[in-house]
Amino acid sequence: MGVLIASIDGSIVIISLPAIFRGIGLDPLAPGNIGYLLWMILGYILVSAVLVVALGRLGDMFGRVRMYNMGFAIFAAASVLLSVDPFTGGSGALWLIGFRIVQAVGGSMLTANSAAILTDAFPSRQRGMALGVNQITALAGQFLGLLAGGLLATIDWRAVFWVSVPIGVLGTIWSYRSLRETGVRRPGRIDWVGNLTFTAGSGVLLAAITYGIQPYGGHSTGWTNPIVLGGLGAGVLLLITFCVVETRIAEPMFRLGLFRIRAFAAGNLAALLVSIARGGMQFMLIIWLQGIWLPLRGYAYEDTPLWAGIFMLPLTIGFLLGGPTSGYLSDRFGARLFATTGLLLVAASFVGLLMLPVNFSYPVFAALLLVSGLGQGMFSAPNTSAIMGSVPPEQRGVASGMRSTFQNSGTALSIGVFFSLMITGLATSLPTALESGLRAQGVSAAAAGQVADLPPVSTLFATFLGENPIGRLLGPSGVLDSLPAHNAQTLTGSTFFPELVSSPFHNGLITVFTLAAAMAVVGAIASVLRGRHQRSEPTKGNA
Repeated sequence: MGVLIASIDGSIVIISLPAIFRGIGLDPLAPGNIGYLLWMILGYILVSAVLVVALGRLGDMFGRVRMYNMGFAIFAAASVLLSVDPFTGGSGALWLIGFRIVQAVGGSMLTANSAAILTDAFPSRQRGMALGVNQITALAGQFLGLLAGGLLATIDWRAVFWVSVPIGVLGTIWSYRSLRETGVRRPGRIDWVGNLTFTAGSGVLLAAITYGIQPYGGHSTGWTNPIVLGGLGAGVLLLITFCVVETRIAEPMFRLGLFRIRAFAAGNLAALLVSIARGGMQFMLIIWLQGIWLPLRGYAYEDTPLWAGIFMLPLTIGFLLGGPTSGYLSDRFGARLFATTGLLLVAASFVGLLMLPVNFSYPVFAALLLVSGLGQGMFSAPNTSAIMGSVPPEQRGVASGMRSTFQNSGTALSIGVFFSLMITGLATSLPTALESGLRAQGVSAAAAGQVADLPPVSTLFATFLGENPIGRLLGPSGVLDSLPAHNAQTLTGSTFFPELVSSPFHNGLITVFTLAAAMAVVGAIASVLRGRHQRSEPTKGNA
């Protein structure tokens, strides 16, 4: 239950952002508000990526159950505060961003220690099934969050945060009453230098990648921005310093020596690549459905978040079918076969998706999502079991945190990588398509050129939020009032903007899904090379 609600809250905001922006009175197309949008999505993900290793190490030192219970309490308190945001506009957005970060601290304490607690509690013959259920619950939660966000946003934007309150409170009481320490505690000193350099380095690096999405100095992206370049350099330098420090102290937070274990290193490399590919797929599918496919099928923009979540259900069903089954079978036959086959299925599904037309037939799309979900489920459960079973019992907390770091960092990296690729692709063809489409409807050259100069990132986020920006951009200037009624109705209708952006978007989609398929193939190769290993037995004790 802990990893389910933590992962649901990692994605529930993504698809409900249109309702949240309307609820707190923010214009999603205003350039100054793009930062709010990014941090509302990424604040939770960045904190999760940065803190899980340190929290896993603290679990090894002070008790994994103690850290897990504390995480549930923090998560519940932050959920309550999120649901009672008293502000509007930028202040309301900052309230949500701030307490999303606090909520992420609690969620990180849950995810960093859950796999270690299960590894302690279950014997090796059942560990794959137990960790498989846990891991697939976490991954399925990401997509259930999309469905829940779409559904709850139609009721009230605050309901997106209300849903976490009863689960957080119940989970806190239940965990404090029922969980007991069964693992090996390893008292030691806190590695302050390692914690600071890793937290600062990874945080600065991921934040710089995030700001690289935003336009700068006439460029469609911010990769020439000195602040972004400085952040990338500082982040890399701090992480290099971290690696050097960790090899020279007696009790490091990040056990670099674990990477000498081939199963651990290969499993984490594969998990990182799959996480990047999965994050890119998640965001691209939301844009595809909310901004293009659903409006072309006649769905009102206000309803697209809900239906996007519904139409993505085959992906979650695939997770739920593939994960526990492969986890159970991997206990008997080993992780390598199932994990590798799963990643090959994921790669094949990406190839199938990039071959689809923008206005696709849903049964084919659903079948490809189901295959992708099955493949990711087949990979994730055995891979997690192989990683956790390859390390010594007293280091399972830090190993679980390291595994979660790779997974969460992949999601954050996917936003920078795939959004930048998509924005770069849109910048080459969208302005021309936008200007010619507007002029064909009688808009003057000056007004059409002004709209065409809109940064591609604004157009991308408009489609991401299920918004039709044409009416909002042309309305204040009076251009719509000067046009014939038929042309004005066409411009503000549900199909003009999606038809206009569909071709440029599809060109970018081909690049994105090709790269994602390549990552899945490389991950499959890493999975093959993981070798065979003997799982270490958990310490004795009652679960």
